[in-house]
Amino acid sequence: MMRRIFPHPVLSLMILVVWMMLVNRFAWGSLVFAAILAVLVPVATAPYWPGVTRYRNLLGLPGFAWVVFVDIIKANIAVAKIVLFMPKSQLRPAWVVVPLEIRQPEAIAMLASAITLTPGTLSCDLSQGKDALLVHCLHAPDPEAVLEEIKTRYEARLKEIYP
Repeated sequence: MMRRIFPHPVLSLMILVVWMMLVNRFAWGSLVFAAILAVLVPVATAPYWPGVTRYRNLLGLPGFAWVVFVDIIKANIAVAKIVLFMPKSQLRPAWVVVPLEIRQPEAIAMLASAITLTPGTLSCDLSQGKDALLVHCLHAPDPEAVLEEIKTRYEARLKEIYP
């Protein structure tokens, strides 16, 4: 019964939280509307989900979100410095192929989103076998360091969250 009402409980919780953050003030009417959305949207989209998302450690999500948030702030500062002060002749853009150890579609989507949300990097393509991600970097004098950072800061954390 609960699975029919909440086919994706994490999505329901996120819809509720994001809606209340968008409203930017507490009102009972907003909370009720958010709760209605939190039930209806997952129920309406459930037929399009391939299966139930499995998690190994759901408590790792806030840590992952914090790392991405901090990286977004740091990258904004770095990109601003590049744009404002770095001569174009010193700019070293690069394509980096990130071999993936994660296999769950949700984990791959979160990794690609984290990379794209971080200024200066962009997830461009996922290989046909879903085992590699193509990433463009605005300035990467050492592409191997970028690859290592993606693997250790993002993918390693996602491997702890998803089986």
